[in-house]
Amino acid sequence: MHGPETEEADGRPLHERIAADLRDDIMAGDLAPGDSLPSTTQLKQRFGAANATVQKALQLLKGEHLVVGRAGASVTVREHRQRTIRPAAYMAPSPTGEPYRWLTEAANGGTRARSTLLDVTQTEPPADVADALALQPGGTAILRHQLLSIDDEPAELVSSYYPPDIADGTAITETRRIPGGTPTLLASLGYPPRLSVDRVSARVATQEQYRLLRLPGDLPVLRTLRVVFSDDDRPIEATVMVKAGHLYEVQYEFTPE
Repeated sequence: MHGPETEEADGRPLHERIAADLRDDIMAGDLAPGDSLPSTTQLKQRFGAANATVQKALQLLKGEHLVVGRAGASVTVREHRQRTIRPAAYMAPSPTGEPYRWLTEAANGGTRARSTLLDVTQTEPPADVADALALQPGGTAILRHQLLSIDDEPAELVSSYYPPDIADGTAITETRRIPGGTPTLLASLGYPPRLSVDRVSARVATQEQYRLLRLPGDLPVLRTLRVVFSDDDRPIEATVMVKAGHLYEVQYEFTPE
């Protein structure tokens, strides 16, 4: 039961708070795929809410494709909605003739994955990207902008930036797919990846992100700025990756020094 102190500390409408608590139960695995949510009566008692408020909360979760059900029937958690992203699996270049590692890893998980190239252009990047690539003020980079999909659903919006002195005259500047992805191409050009540094943050979606990722509501996105360094600590790629925050988690593995 939510007491007055909790309600004063959280100014969101009650149905949004109910959805947030149930969403957390789903993301944490306390409500597993196939499990039924507590009944409307149980939810009314748990949150001190009216029936209409509980139904509004459930509609939010249905709109996010986290649960499925209809009025008068039990509401259950949908299968295979949350995915774990392992950045370490994507760093190494793909073997000759093999697809981009993101596509391979998705296929290994039993899903159908594809990439759609949205744009290739030379542009002045965001300030944090320009700083990561050590560009001069007003400097430009080659942008490859693409949308990654899993089972025909938008999964990730990817904006990769490359220093012009590395990208010019290569397939990076061409509006076509690169066999094996840019890590394979960069390695063949003499810029093998040696270190990848990720900065992950939660953001409110931009208009483009909301539209292309088909976000169901006012939910955060996970934004990762990944900078790839080659020999002599040379930054060769800076990529901004955006995913729906309610569907993905990022897993990092560390070895004690």
